[in-house]
Amino acid sequence: MSGTDPGAGGADRVADAAGSQAGAADAAGTQRGGAERRDARVVVADDQTVVREGIVMLLGLLPGIEVVGAAGDGDEAVALVAQLAPDVVLMDLRMPRCDGVEATRRIRSEYPGTQVVILTTYADDESLFPALKAGARGYLTKDAGGDEIVRAVEDVLSGDAGLSPKIQRRLLERLSEPAPAPAPVEPPDGITTREAEVLRLIAEGLTNQEIARALHVSTATVKTHINNLFAKTGLKDRAQAVRYAYRHGLVQPPGPAIT
Repeated sequence: MSGTDPGAGGADRVADAAGSQAGAADAAGTQRGGAERRDARVVVADDQTVVREGIVMLLGLLPGIEVVGAAGDGDEAVALVAQLAPDVVLMDLRMPRCDGVEATRRIRSEYPGTQVVILTTYADDESLFPALKAGARGYLTKDAGGDEIVRAVEDVLSGDAGLSPKIQRRLLERLSEPAPAPAPVEPPDGITTREAEVLRLIAEGLTNQEIARALHVSTATVKTHINNLFAKTGLKDRAQAVRYAYRHGLVQPPGPAIT
């Protein structure tokens, strides 16, 4: 679906999927869930002609889906949505002129009645999360079968997320990953790392003697650090020093008490 997608391989997979789905389509007709519904009107957006035509062919064999247009890039996809008001766009990600993420963002902003399902080769975080943030409600990879495509289309039209099992697993893994540690705050006003450390301990309520023990230095050294710190910042006393530390993010405010 992009300039780097394996076009021939993608076409073969689509053709194989089309053959396997033909019988199911004949049996199901337009009956979905036991009740007759209007077919979902779908636009396909993919920059590789052979893959795009293969997807259109596959969708033509699937129950409950009517292909109303096909686009070769994101700009064409947005234009077709404006013209045809489809229910769903099956969107490639990596396309010339306007990629799938930007096209998704424009469609969801300008034509909120149209849902977007990403259909792409790529399942890496750099592809997945920008697409979801842009407003895509579904995300499938090219190895998806016809039944997965139908299910994703139906899911997004019913207000659910149309995600392949592989993508669902990745989202769960991402949610379970520990949050990255916050980047250390650069001390302002030319304060050295050691002076910032002293300031943090002052904010925690430690005396000079306690700071000296914590840093394994003499009390005289602590006083020198405090004098330098006050001279650089214009602080007058320890109360001002505490406010300064919180204001510049050198100390995080305490969390709520647990009772």
